[in-house]
Amino acid sequence: MLLTQNSTFIIGPVAKLLGFVMNAIFEFLNLIKIPNIGLAIILFTIVIYLMLLPLTIKQQKFSKLSAKMSPEIQAIQNKYKDKKNDQAAMMAMNSETQAVYAKYGVSPSGTCLPLLIQMPILFALYRVIYAIPAYVGRVKDVFTHNDFITNLMNQEGSQEFISKFKNAAMYTKQFGNEKFAADNTFIDILNQASTAEWQSIATEYPSLAEDVSYITENLDKFNNFLGLNIANSPSFTVSQAFANGQWLLLIGAISIPLLSALTQWINVKLMPNANQTDTKNQSEQQAAMMSSMKMMNYMMPITSAIFCYTLPAGMGLYWIAGSVVRTIQQIAINKHIDKMDIEKIVEKNTEKYEKKKEKIAQMGGYDLDTMNKYASMRTKNISSNKEVDYSNNSNVNNEGSLASKANLVKQFNERNNK
Repeated sequence: MLLTQNSTFIIGPVAKLLGFVMNAIFEFLNLIKIPNIGLAIILFTIVIYLMLLPLTIKQQKFSKLSAKMSPEIQAIQNKYKDKKNDQAAMMAMNSETQAVYAKYGVSPSGTCLPLLIQMPILFALYRVIYAIPAYVGRVKDVFTHNDFITNLMNQEGSQEFISKFKNAAMYTKQFGNEKFAADNTFIDILNQASTAEWQSIATEYPSLAEDVSYITENLDKFNNFLGLNIANSPSFTVSQAFANGQWLLLIGAISIPLLSALTQWINVKLMPNANQTDTKNQSEQQAAMMSSMKMMNYMMPITSAIFCYTLPAGMGLYWIAGSVVRTIQQIAINKHIDKMDIEKIVEKNTEKYEKKKEKIAQMGGYDLDTMNKYASMRTKNISSNKEVDYSNNSNVNNEGSLASKANLVKQFNERNNK
């Protein structure tokens, strides 16, 4: 099973682990007499996305709550928009913003951790599906039947011959690199070969024609999904369907990129911030950002359709399955979050925030927000005649003066020396 598996830092080990899952799924399907790569891809995608469900819920909950608290954040930003050069005002704005995040129980970096965990998994997922023989032993065995790969490698000019295949360019650089085994690279290229390219091998090397026939027959059985050979790209299948007048096959081939674009579009529309079109209180920068995001949301389905038309149909099947699973998850998550009592959440989080502040204050003997403000202030930016309003904090009047600052430090020391 040691084909050209991904060896990238983090992604490689994750891909190997996911490969065991894919291999187990395929073996299960073989056990019940339906060893089908297309069905294995769908089940594999479902299993992985179910494993990622807790992270997805956390991420979407953050997005939903962010959408609800957005007007409050914008109001704070508008309140201080003309005071960007006033350090004290900026500290007050940060303090108020943090209070809003605390009230809703989210963090400004709330989506970072889920994304950091999900990205390597999704990249590895793609790698496993794109290189099935590297991770699924039974599929690899078909390529190595009767020492076919060794015999092909021994044919004069075979390396140059297969290097001309349409999808071979990404693998040809592996030839001559001791890091990659030559037989693995042959399998990598042949795994992306179309039906016509397999037939060209039989034509170029007649002594291997019988083995080619056996391999393509078994691969067709593995790759056949609702009449489509998912090892072929829809673009190749469309050309073949036109040439042979197979109109049903033509419809099936075109449906892959179309369904990919449609499911991707539905998925985007269901995202929590997809329907936010109110730009009344947005700044020009925020409005421009929202406009760019909307444009990207429309471009993503188009891009997926183009890729799915040119890549093997198995990749398109994975994209469709992934979008469908995410859509179902999104609908369920949206319903769950919509049923949540936001007021109770706010009340609970506010209580937690206040308790946290009290606990820290008791440990240090000072008011956390006030000391944070003064810890960040520079004396050169403080005017002795300037009075700064820190969100109407009753404990700090005329706090911009040096005398007031010294008095605060004195009070702090007195409390801690008691």
